[in-house]
Amino acid sequence: MLEVDAIAANKANWDDRADVHVRSDMYSVERFLADPTVISTVVQNDLSVLTPHLPVSGIQGRSLLHLQCHIGTDTLSWARLGAIDVHGLDLSPKSLHHAARIAEANSHEITWVEGDARFAASLINRRFETIVTSTGTIVWLPELANWAQSIHDLLEPGGVFMIRDDHPILGALAFEPWNITDDYLSGGGVRTYEDSSSYTDNSTGQIAHTTNHEWRHDLGEVIGSLLRAGLHIESVAELPYMDWPAFPELIPCANGWALPPGLPRIPLNFAVVARRPLS
Repeated sequence: MLEVDAIAANKANWDDRADVHVRSDMYSVERFLADPTVISTVVQNDLSVLTPHLPVSGIQGRSLLHLQCHIGTDTLSWARLGAIDVHGLDLSPKSLHHAARIAEANSHEITWVEGDARFAASLINRRFETIVTSTGTIVWLPELANWAQSIHDLLEPGGVFMIRDDHPILGALAFEPWNITDDYLSGGGVRTYEDSSSYTDNSTGQIAHTTNHEWRHDLGEVIGSLLRAGLHIESVAELPYMDWPAFPELIPCANGWALPPGLPRIPLNFAVVARRPLS
């Protein structure tokens, strides 16, 4: 399987998902638009990770790039929190079509960019004080070296980057604890599977382009790629919650979904915060 073909298949798959997700209860787009004070749970969780690395004023007044932004509800949440010059980048043009409609309905001006997050620096001719990406993002990228270099190049000196994503141990468990059935470590090549559904409610059979290609990225690769790109790591965390009910054992919690008491305690998310040095 050529990488370019795998990326094209994923693009078609996420175009299909965008139409499904914008209608879903999980994203609740109409309710989200009806109340301009609502901040998505994803961004609430991201902000809790990012806040210790921001000035006292927080995200207010800081320029922001959201990588792999999908239909834009999280991107718009950052704008609602006071981020300025907000940009959202995604591979899927259908996702960006919905994102633009959602932002326009909320009277927010956000710049939408179509493209591969690995090469974002070649698509955007400016720098940002803050770059964020989450959740369910980097498994769709074949490698992280170019991704990390783009993040470095797009950050202002002193600017901060945050990733919060599904913990790679869940991929090794195939999101079906408790038996390891796939690689945890990076470098094993592409994982290809067919699925006519998505992670949102009532989506079974609604995805026409059913082929998915994913790549495993262990924590060592994530952190190492950012370090090699010239960023300084400020924090690393393994978190006991995630943003979606990935498997039946999970129960609702304040941050989304968590394992109930009595089951083995494993990380469900990870978070890394890095900064571009001033010189």
